[in-house]
Amino acid sequence: MSLASHGIQNTQVCEFIFKVEADSELSLRPGEIHVWRRQLGCDRTNIEALREVLSPDELARAARFHFASNRDEFIVSRGTLRTLLSRYLRQRASKLRFRYSQYGRPELWANGDTTALEFNVSHSGGVLVLAFANDRRIGIDVERVRSDFSTTEIAERFFSVAERAVLRELPVEQQHEAFFRCWTRKEAFIKALGEGLSHPLDQFDVSLAPGLPPALLGTRPDAEDARRWFLWDIAVSEGYVGALAAEVFRMMNFRSIDHPCDS
Repeated sequence: MSLASHGIQNTQVCEFIFKVEADSELSLRPGEIHVWRRQLGCDRTNIEALREVLSPDELARAARFHFASNRDEFIVSRGTLRTLLSRYLRQRASKLRFRYSQYGRPELWANGDTTALEFNVSHSGGVLVLAFANDRRIGIDVERVRSDFSTTEIAERFFSVAERAVLRELPVEQQHEAFFRCWTRKEAFIKALGEGLSHPLDQFDVSLAPGLPPALLGTRPDAEDARRWFLWDIAVSEGYVGALAAEVFRMMNFRSIDHPCDS
């Protein structure tokens, strides 16, 4: 699996088997972003082990899910995040504390202050992706390419004028995947901004046509914002699309890591 690079060196792929008890430390070199991927489906032993590292408020949130499958996915997602953060920070996973922005974005909270480690998480259809970086905003999104709803109606409602024009010009057989390509790039960007869907999706343009590299093409009202961000595609599983957005302060290196469940 690799990340499209826009001239930045492609990532080296390392595959790790997930273990609940962290057995090795992780580190981020200057300018580096790590992308992890795993399946949410796990056996009961792993799910219960991950449950052990959750906080009381996370356990309460898990208990509110009506369906057991959704509850288990939340436990695996949050437990994986805590486990990986503990390996970067050399702290116990169960002791990590979060606070939430007004838009619901979690951030690490330690000794009354936030840490330099930034992270973002997304999951869809049983696939979980996580991104980590130091001192720069990042956003990640993954979506299963579904065929059970009208992408045209959603595009007309949320995409920019330029994006809708490009989508209409594509052959019909390419439009569906192009929609999801566009959607994940837009989602990754607004997640990096930290504003969620409160940021109007039609106020910026991303590339979406097949064969074109992922890019933030335009931002409004400040056109200079487009130069401050990079977008990358994330190769996930067949039938999925994913994207990563990050602020660009200096040359960055990327490592993308598969994170299968230990069964």
